[in-house]
Amino acid sequence: MSLNDELRAFREVQRRQDPAEGWAIKAKAARELAESGQAERALSVGAHAPRFSLPSATGRTVALQDLLAGGPVVLTFYRGAWCPYCNMTLRSLQRHHADITARGAHLVAVSPEVPDESLSLSEKQELAFDVLSDIGSATAKQYGVAFELSDELAAHYAGSGLDLERVNSGHARTLPVPATFVIDRSGVIRWAFVDTDFTVRAEPAGILAALDALG
Repeated sequence: MSLNDELRAFREVQRRQDPAEGWAIKAKAARELAESGQAERALSVGAHAPRFSLPSATGRTVALQDLLAGGPVVLTFYRGAWCPYCNMTLRSLQRHHADITARGAHLVAVSPEVPDESLSLSEKQELAFDVLSDIGSATAKQYGVAFELSDELAAHYAGSGLDLERVNSGHARTLPVPATFVIDRSGVIRWAFVDTDFTVRAEPAGILAALDALG
């Protein structure tokens, strides 16, 4: 079963279990985000990947330039440890991590959460790759994948007990859309996946094929 098959199956279960009002709010926000042209504003193949230096879950500073010195980079943006679709995606990437490193690439995952939240996620999921904190979503904005939650959706999340103000260190309204980039050693984006639907993610098979295509 592919990652997106797993995600679709989970989405159907969640849709049946969630209160109808909450699901309607999320569906409306998803439609509005798709219609906003957000995906088209993201960086695409051929663009130079913006440099970044971000703290890891373990307290190190990880810089894109340093990673590229060792080979290509797979950069994936996720919403946070509170998102079950993100957790499923990160687990899938972990299962394919050895295949990614065997191709000489370095995988990094980026979210707007504080390092403590990233550390908890990394430990719980037993992730072997770097999980980085992009507080304020400055890096996500450079890649064109950051967006602002609608008032209705922000209120729904808050009412559900999700404290984005805390986990995102005062930046409760800004999240990244699901996005993954394969960056070659020269710093050029050679493959990109961007989708405003948070229940759809880049398939690991596509990432591996993109790495193989680098030669």
